Amino acid sequence: MKRAIVMGASSGIGHEVARLLIMQGWTVGVAARRKEKLEDLKNCAPERVFTAQIDVTNEKADEALSQLADQIGGLDLYFHAAGIGWKNLTLEPEKEMKTMQTNGLGFVRMVSEAYRYLAKHGGGHIVCITSVAGTKGIGAIPAYSATKAMQNTYLQALEQLAANNHLNIRFTDIRPGFVDTPLLPDSSHFPMLMKTEDVANSIMKAIERKRHVCIIDGRWCIFTAMWRRIPNWIWRRMKLKE
Repeated sequence: MKRAIVMGASSGIGHEVARLLIMQGWTVGVAARRKEKLEDLKNCAPERVFTAQIDVTNEKADEALSQLADQIGGLDLYFHAAGIGWKNLTLEPEKEMKTMQTNGLGFVRMVSEAYRYLAKHGGGHIVCITSVAGTKGIGAIPAYSATKAMQNTYLQALEQLAANNHLNIRFTDIRPGFVDTPLLPDSSHFPMLMKTEDVANSIMKAIERKRHVCIIDGRWCIFTAMWRRIPNWIWRRMKLKE
């Protein structure tokens, strides 16, 4: 039986991917800051779903991850969906620091622990939700954009590290565009908005196909390709929406 841990499973993409894994017969450890938000997943298959309260910003979160992996009998797939972000045109310090703590330190803490665990136990698959926001520095969301670029690079670095050490660890970097989740409280103003269910289905296909990088969806593939071609002297003069 395949075993997975979904970090950040209380809502949004993480919750939907966890549900799909459970429906496919996986044994799944679901974790989030608020354990009560995981009960509906537990009820889907009580004998195959294990819940844990884990805050990725806690210094002991990596230990909790390994304990959960042992509890479910090992680990084949680590899925990281924990993340936060705000529009922050005024650079409010609290928002910037919280974003860095969760998307930066928390991300490295959990993904590196998953890497070490899989390295010790014969390998597996690490899949992370990053974002198209890491393609360029976006002035309206400075910390969020910067941490997503860091996540892209970190996964690329670990992929090279695993290959050099001849480890059977695969990586998939999932880069969605705007998704209708609690992370976007007023989602009606966002262009090319995607449904959580559609994104989760695309993610499952990317996992099955062992994709290295998966931009969701096709429209965002075109959009990010255009972003990359914009010279920096033009990019920095582009008007930000309030």
